[in-house]
Amino acid sequence: MNIRSALQTGLTLALLLLALFLGTRLWHQSMLSPWTRDGRIQADIIHIAADRPGLVQQVLVHDNQYVHQGDVLLRIDPERYQIALEEAEAQWQERLADLKLKQEEFARRNPLANTLVSAENISTALTQVHEAESQVQAAAAEVHLARLNRNRTLVRAPVDGYISNLRVHRGDYANTGQALMALIDSHSFSAYGYFEETRIAAIHIGDPAHVQLMSGGPELTGHVESIAYGITDRDNQQGRELLANVNPTFSWVRLAQRIPVRIHLDKIPTQEFLASGLTCTIIIQPTHNRP
Repeated sequence: MNIRSALQTGLTLALLLLALFLGTRLWHQSMLSPWTRDGRIQADIIHIAADRPGLVQQVLVHDNQYVHQGDVLLRIDPERYQIALEEAEAQWQERLADLKLKQEEFARRNPLANTLVSAENISTALTQVHEAESQVQAAAAEVHLARLNRNRTLVRAPVDGYISNLRVHRGDYANTGQALMALIDSHSFSAYGYFEETRIAAIHIGDPAHVQLMSGGPELTGHVESIAYGITDRDNQQGRELLANVNPTFSWVRLAQRIPVRIHLDKIPTQEFLASGLTCTIIIQPTHNRP
């Protein structure tokens, strides 16, 4: 009977210690380990705009299409820019002819220096040659600019990526710098985890990270690339007199602030769907001891 009681007591103590151990590990895992369900997939969004204004003559892509760097996305009507190029080339030819005339005139006068032609006239002819050369250079620059403007009527993709939010059509008027569509850089996908400030101390640059999309699919691997050094303080807004606008009330229940941590994805999946804005869970595996 005593043996049975001792066994029961020992088993009860063992179960109690096991429960205490598992509870401690679970608390440590959920409260102190660097992980968060508040994660987002992000990518660089490039706003595609026309460099030269004009009517949209042709749109060569459709919404959500994958394009390669250098592909023509749309075409601006090039007629007026072609006319400007022809005018600049004609002006350049005229300046070349004037330079040739000034050079021939100087060549005729130079051998007659100090005999039939004064040194002052020779100097004036030489100055006219230099001025004509400068005008030729300026005209050549105008030709280069006009050709560049005509070529810029073709709007090309600066990177590989996906066309998104296409809102331009043939016949629309495109202003310089006006965003016409968005291009999502397919090589820039990364993950951002918003970790509580109580967990940041355990995170270091280079720590391995595991990213699990809420939509499912295989787990993504990466590493900590950077940690944000500031967030907006909503309780300390600047007043009209440029002084701190301190809130006179203080809440006793303080929630931990969340600090953005950028996760570099070591390999971007090609077979799985990945879009900017997807929700994910991020788990960091610290390689340093917690201070």
